[in-house]
Parts: sequence; C-alpha cells; structure tokens
Amino acid sequence: MNATWQGPRAWRAMAWAFALFALAGPGVHAADEWPRQPISYIVPFAPGGATDILGRVYSQSIGNSLGAPIVIENRPGTGGSLGSAQAARAKPDGHTLVGGTISSHAINVSIYPSIGYDPVQSFVPVILTGTLPNVLVVKADSGIESVEQLIARAREKKDNLTYGSSGVGSSQHLAGELFEAMVGVEMLHVPYKGSSPSLQALVAGEIDLLFDNITSAVPLIEGGQLRALAVTSSEPSDVLPDVRPLAQQGLDGYEVVSWQGVFAPAGTPRPIVDKLHKAMHEALQQPDVQKRLKALGLTISGAGPDEFGRFQKAEVAKWAQVVRKADIKVE
Repeated sequence: MNATWQGPRAWRAMAWAFALFALAGPGVHAADEWPRQPISYIVPFAPGGATDILGRVYSQSIGNSLGAPIVIENRPGTGGSLGSAQAARAKPDGHTLVGGTISSHAINVSIYPSIGYDPVQSFVPVILTGTLPNVLVVKADSGIESVEQLIARAREKKDNLTYGSSGVGSSQHLAGELFEAMVGVEMLHVPYKGSSPSLQALVAGEIDLLFDNITSAVPLIEGGQLRALAVTSSEPSDVLPDVRPLAQQGLDGYEVVSWQGVFAPAGTPRPIVDKLHKAMHEALQQPDVQKRLKALGLTISGAGPDEFGRFQKAEVAKWAQVVRKADIKVE
C-alpha cells in the first residue's frame, strides 16, 4: 500500500519541480546571458547634481564586474519625471536603469496630474544608495550671514524673496515650503531643471537662496561662492560639521532628508536585479567609493530590492500627505 501511495506522490513532486524550473528558467537563463550590450543609466536631472554624481560613481565602479559599460544619459525635466517615464517604457531586460530620488519616485505622483508612470508599479527597486540632507545656502556676498538674518529679510521683503529648486515637488521645493510654513512668510519659488542650473542661478544672483542637496552644493560652499546657513537634517552633517540644522536654529521639528536609489523597469527578471544589487552593493563597500560619497554628505545605505521597496511605498504615502497639506499643485 505504501508503494501504491508513494508513487503518485513522487510523480506529483517531480511535476512541481519541473513546473518551478520552467517558471524560473527564463529569468535564470536571461541572467546567464546578461548583459549583452552597454547598460543605459538614465539620470533624470541635469549634469552636476547628486543623482548625476552617484550615477557616474556607479558607472566607474561596476562596469568591469558586470562585463559591460554603464552609459550615463541625462534626461532632465519635470522634477525627474521626464527621464523616469522614459526608463519606465524601456524594455525590462536589465539594459536600462534610472537613478531615482525622493522627488521622481515618491513626491511627483502627488504633484503632477500625469507623470507617465506609477513610481511603484512601473519599476522594480534595485538598491537604496543612501540618504542626504539639503543645505540652506545664499550667495556669499548677499549680506545674509545667519538664519535669523534670512528670516528678517524674508519678513521685510514679504513675497519678493526668491528660492530655487531642481523642480516642482523636489525635496528642495518642499524644504522651502516647510520653511515658509514654519516661519510664517511667503517666498517666490523658482523651479529649474536640476541642481546645477539652480546653483548657477544663485551664484549669478538670479535668486536669493536654495535648499539644495548637500552633494552638489558643497563644492561651491568650499570655493567661497556660497554661504551655508543650515542643514535640513535633524543632526549636523559630517561634511559640514560646523553648520547647524534648522531645527537647532529656531525651527524646532524641521527635517527634510532626501534619498537616492536605482530602479529598473517593471518586469526586469529578479535574477538580473539581484546581480545588479550585488554589483552596486559591493561598489558601495569599496573604501575609495565610501570616502567619496561620505565627502559628499551621503549616508550610505545599500538596502536591497525588498527593503528598498517597502521604504519607497512608505515615502509615497508620507509625501502625499505633505503635498495635500501644503496644497501644492501643477496644472
């Protein structure tokens, strides 16, 4: 009797094994043959910003381990949505990646009526590179030397003080919105297509201030062109240890921290995603890469697809509430 019943069980087990192999086969096979061509890494912002810098770090550090060059493509516009939409439409074969941020993959969906993709459903997370604060900067010769003086100037000029950002709905923009709300002033928001153009505008005197990513602002601060008044994190940054947080300068509870990650189009086989994460995670462990990223103010994470995915979903929900409360809309 045992033999009679064990036979069907054995056949059923073999059938399940073959079925699972058939399901896994295409992804595993694709990963074995991948990459077959250069990998396009879309940076949905202008050159020079934090997302661009991090993309180039990956390009320089993982090409050899993957066996194919990483080609950076800058596609700025709509706060990172233009390039992200392009990536979402790409073939999900592991040959297209996009540098995603708090704006492009968490905030924008609540800001714009249509961005051409769903930040969660249109992508598969690869790696959370890390987090970084923004830094409140003014032109070095502006005459503003403290947050207290900036607030006084804002109240004096009412809605004539201008602040830039890398786009509507970016962390720079929301940092400004939060500042206005907590201080009780109104300023004019001037969006640009990335950090670099907004920094150039500040240096040229076209705008009065920025809450820019610390990564892209530090060189101009160290070069004496900009003055850092505060960071937007709750604690000081290692890269600007003498610059106090806004939360310690009269704006108790103020905190805006940006994040940077990498995504692939939805449907990209998991074995390929895992290979990408492994290569990128190993790159983040390299001493020279760590030194460079920490010097830029980045707190390195390296979280994988599942953990990063949970984090992203929470961020989408969090910023949807902030946007509704601030009534930020783009028609």
